[in-house]
Amino acid sequence: MTHYGLICPATTGHLNTMLPLGKELQKRGHRVTLFGILDAKSNTLAAELEFRVTGESEFPTGAMAESLTQLGKLSGITALQYTVNLLKDQAAVLLRDAPSALKEAGVEVLLVDQVSPEGGSVAEFLGIPFITVCSAVVLNREPSVPPYFKTWGYNPSWWARLRNRAGYALLSRTVKPITGVINQYRQEWKLPPQFSSNDRYSQLAQISQQPSQLEFPRENLPQCFHFTGPYHSPIGRELPDFPYEKLTEQPLIYASMGTLQNRLLGIFKSIAEACNDLDAQLVISLGGSTSPEALGSLPGNPLVVGYAPQLELLQKASLTITHAGMNTTLESLNNGIPIVAIPIANDQPGVAARLAWAGAGEAIPLSRVNVPKLRTAIQKVLTEDSYKQNAVRLKEAIQKAGGVSRAIDIVEQVVATGKPVLA
Repeated sequence: MTHYGLICPATTGHLNTMLPLGKELQKRGHRVTLFGILDAKSNTLAAELEFRVTGESEFPTGAMAESLTQLGKLSGITALQYTVNLLKDQAAVLLRDAPSALKEAGVEVLLVDQVSPEGGSVAEFLGIPFITVCSAVVLNREPSVPPYFKTWGYNPSWWARLRNRAGYALLSRTVKPITGVINQYRQEWKLPPQFSSNDRYSQLAQISQQPSQLEFPRENLPQCFHFTGPYHSPIGRELPDFPYEKLTEQPLIYASMGTLQNRLLGIFKSIAEACNDLDAQLVISLGGSTSPEALGSLPGNPLVVGYAPQLELLQKASLTITHAGMNTTLESLNNGIPIVAIPIANDQPGVAARLAWAGAGEAIPLSRVNVPKLRTAIQKVLTEDSYKQNAVRLKEAIQKAGGVSRAIDIVEQVVATGKPVLA
């Protein structure tokens, strides 16, 4: 038995990826503990994994939820900057508290979310191996691939590479607070500074829940990088009540803007108006942004709920309208459902760009959303066969990728051999 530690942000999208990995390790006889702020505790315990708190005084229970309420009102670069500062504050308390907590618990290996790069430094300081888990879009930087916060499509031309470099320069300035706090602790720990984000990822194994067919062509990924397909599971998720009796026999359009950037309530009204008069039933999940009553009457009288049993509804859906969060995207594609994406912030523009590139959906940046454009995109994706065909192609790729089982096979191989596991 090996004792594994998990490090990831205390948000739904990242916990929904990391906890199934932890549960698979537990099924194989290992001990698993998640280290994080208190807002991650309930999900972790619901998955029947162990939990150890970091940053208890700075992040009391509910602190993350309050921060996310503010984040939900933002978009674009402003939302990215807010997210960076939030991640920087979490990195600071993890760097301070995790080394002693991990040592006391006897953790032997770390699984570190790519969005929590400070975890690799903790592992390096303690002299234990770590594996990088890409819960969001692949963040590894290279000149031929646009930065994740842009909706730019893939283009290998020289001018596009110059554009990408300019985007990465802006990104480096934006994430400088995180780089600063990591290097502050690395200096105290007598470790060399890290200035390239790629240096913060594991050299033993990096695993991504994307299928490779949903990633732009790559030239410089490390040999230890693995596309394993998604890890979604009901593990650690609450199953909300839902009025299934109100579902009709019409094709189902499922709309969700996730649980983070979901407080721009005008989007839900635009979605309802764009779907009005279609021969389809629209179900809107508000993701906790407000109550259905507060949203008021919407065109077409869609079925609106505070939270939806997403995995169950997607088995019935014909189309997903989403912010292009990685989990909702992959859960839709796992059911062969094409997508209309309205990316708002962080990695969502990059996910939306990949969806459009793969032919499994249409993307409309938030700044360009209006009812006519949205209606056109919805009708196009619903009626043109190529979108469904490409969504099914990605579904088949996901089914062949291996998912949680293959990811943990790689993790266990790292531990057994102590060497990089090559793709």
